[in-house]
Amino acid sequence: MASSTEGPFCIADFETLAKPKLSKSVYDFVQTGANDCVTLRDNITAFRKYALRPRMLRNVSDVNLTTTIQGQQVDSPVGISPVSYGKMVHPDGELALVRACQESGTCYIRSTHATRSLDELARAAPTGVKWYQLFLFKDRNTTLRLVRQAEDSGYSALVLTVDTAVTGHRVADLKNQFKLAPHIRLEAETGIGAMNYLNAQVFDTSITWEDAKWLKQNTRLPVIIKGILTAEDARIAMTYGMDGIVVSNHGGRQLDGVMAAIDALPDVVKVVNGRCEVYMDGGLRTGVDVLKALALGARAVFVGRPAMWSLAYNGQSGVRRMLQIFRDELKIAMMLAGVDSVKHLPENLVVKNCGCCSRL
Repeated sequence: MASSTEGPFCIADFETLAKPKLSKSVYDFVQTGANDCVTLRDNITAFRKYALRPRMLRNVSDVNLTTTIQGQQVDSPVGISPVSYGKMVHPDGELALVRACQESGTCYIRSTHATRSLDELARAAPTGVKWYQLFLFKDRNTTLRLVRQAEDSGYSALVLTVDTAVTGHRVADLKNQFKLAPHIRLEAETGIGAMNYLNAQVFDTSITWEDAKWLKQNTRLPVIIKGILTAEDARIAMTYGMDGIVVSNHGGRQLDGVMAAIDALPDVVKVVNGRCEVYMDGGLRTGVDVLKALALGARAVFVGRPAMWSLAYNGQSGVRRMLQIFRDELKIAMMLAGVDSVKHLPENLVVKNCGCCSRL
């Protein structure tokens, strides 16, 4: 387990340590959400609605955090979400993220808005589990070029983000007149200018489920839909043959006022009924949060802001420690809850609180 004598000691510490290293504009870009940031806060606090039901006198001498995602083994069910503009917070950018994930034996999702290329990241972590997050471009040939490059570079799944028909109303970015520094260059392998990316001028806002089907038909990789919050959309995803679902509200950065990701998770898991893997991101800040999400049916979870804070704090070493803290906290929580494997969690391990105790 991580050292008990040297910090950071918890996930919240990384934000504290990262903040002095960043300009106000960059810090606000990473930290804040859309509109009044209601969903951003709810993502974190909603975990308090769920209580664990620990069992005693269980043999927890050999706790196993290993699982599989899309048929690939990972040593931890906590991976890194697709986060934008890695070089904005640290010179190594996404190189540090993917290398830390490979060292930690977990999954890294490369963002379309990355500042390191698909090939560069693939070479940096040749044995790591890597997925590629993409949007659908108005020019479908551009999309196909990216898909082929991801396939050829060793990425093992595509993650289609579907909750960004338009960029959310992010008040802090507007007030700060946020823009990328001149030295930050997007590496999207498309030849499209950075400002076009920032203004979403090249992404297709007319996409439907038929377009998700088109992507599925034009790749040999599994296609995972990211941004699902309702049972209705999860059911449709099944009819179109999607290989996975990420229950997500984009970290509260898109439509404010939607349900917290952890609250949306049970209904999605129920309607999917084992027909594809379900993942979750949004609001995870402790190993106990992770255990609750897994107990509610997530195969694995992903973290975004903790990845950026740890990257800003100390590059690859910071990210590796962040992942280790999640791992250590999850292991402790499992042992105290009386469970020994993330693949075999009892259905009644977690219950929803009635709310009456929250006033105490």
